[in-house]
Amino acid sequence: MRILPLLCALLLLVLQGAAGLTLSQGSRQDCERRRGFCSPGSCPPGIGRIGICSEEDLCCRSRWYP
Repeated sequence: MRILPLLCALLLLVLQGAAGLTLSQGSRQDCERRRGFCSPGSCPPGIGRIGICSEEDLCCRSRWYP
């Protein structure tokens, strides 16, 4: 019975961490507010994906941007 609270705590941590892994569906204005830019298809090399502008466009931002 001592393991049940530990399992519950572990499950809570896993579910909480998984919530931050989703890419937000937004608009061009949301992407620019996050200091990114919309790129059709995929982000250029060296640029990370931080969200989604539309079904065809991804929100991208330089990995070195503060």
